[in-house]
Amino acid sequence: MKDFRQDITDISSKISKIGADPTGGMTRLLYTKEWVEAQKALKQIFETAGFAASHDATGNLSARLTGSKYPEQTILTGSHIDTVVNGGNLDGQFGIEASFLAANYLKDTYGPPLRSLEVIALAEEEGSRFPYVFWGSKNIFGQARRQDVENIADAKGVNFVDAMHSAGFDFRPEDQPVRKDIAAFVEIHIEQGKVLETEGKTIGVVTSIVGQRRYDIRLKGESNHAGTTPMGYRRDTVYAFSRICTESIAKARAEGDPLVLTFGKVEPKPNTVNVVPGFTHFTMDCRHTDAVALDRFTLEIEADMRRIAAEMGIEIEIDRWMDEKPIPMNKQLVECVSHLCEKYKVNYRLIHSGAGHDSQIFSPHVPTVMIFVPSIDGISHNPAEKTHLDDLAEGVKVLAHTLYQLAWTEEGGSL
Repeated sequence: MKDFRQDITDISSKISKIGADPTGGMTRLLYTKEWVEAQKALKQIFETAGFAASHDATGNLSARLTGSKYPEQTILTGSHIDTVVNGGNLDGQFGIEASFLAANYLKDTYGPPLRSLEVIALAEEEGSRFPYVFWGSKNIFGQARRQDVENIADAKGVNFVDAMHSAGFDFRPEDQPVRKDIAAFVEIHIEQGKVLETEGKTIGVVTSIVGQRRYDIRLKGESNHAGTTPMGYRRDTVYAFSRICTESIAKARAEGDPLVLTFGKVEPKPNTVNVVPGFTHFTMDCRHTDAVALDRFTLEIEADMRRIAAEMGIEIEIDRWMDEKPIPMNKQLVECVSHLCEKYKVNYRLIHSGAGHDSQIFSPHVPTVMIFVPSIDGISHNPAEKTHLDDLAEGVKVLAHTLYQLAWTEEGGSL
């Protein structure tokens, strides 16, 4: 198969200029001028290569090859075009570039596919500009609700709807039917972790995406003088938090992989050197690939937090604001990609995703699979985000083999 390294370098150099931060990194937020410019650049690349390119109402960009025998069946591949603030140029972007390069190679080598093949640049996944995630993929299936975004704004106070209209897009028509033509969705992505690199693997075939529970937790004690309040009289919320954090992390370590637990934000008040902190707000993020295990562990931790607070005479408020179940990938597609890796002697392993991806929106509706390539030092959402060019090229090859199997062979229709 073709060596894709130069192609990857060429297309990445074009797209990575758009939204590049002068201090390093990449910022390309939904419906900003950088986002619009990137979509226009991709559309031109797609059309120049002979794809039929178009946007849907909300801004998802598709590049389509119509199937010669089964045009009503679509193999969809791609990822998201938006970034986090000051992120890297691989998260999301590589998935679109790889999908185009693989599809274009197959078109030029084998002619029209039997089934329609569509490369998609999803409008948004990250939630970095507005407090809403998966706007692009949720609109594919009619899951994005108008009332969820009508009254939200970005950090500068710009309303979501105003930003959308300024970019030239609008809400998905309410009478528009949900797409029924998608026979499979394949997303290639950087791992954003260091499992593949640590184990010396070139490709990860994703079996599932973790479930997530996220919390806002508030502790209310009593602020008082640091010098005149004896230790036994204190209702110190930082001390309460430290007990909660220590006990919870110890239990998470004992539970072991694949469970992960993170206390990511801590805000004590009044947050000064000579006052006992009477209020502390903190966040907690817990993830697991098994829904039953995630439920059991988090309920136990919630009970522990309440016990600790009661022992210390502190009020506690626990707000579980996210509760996403684990999402399995399609078993037949996982087996298909694994078999192709074995056939072409690719150094791969099965892996779960500890981060959320558009595939978790697709999977409940259509057969879905993800392919990972390694991340150097596991770094992502960071200007230092990198993957070796050889690994990126191997990812494009595995994706091309997969898309050929699904779109160019009769057998692909039975997966």
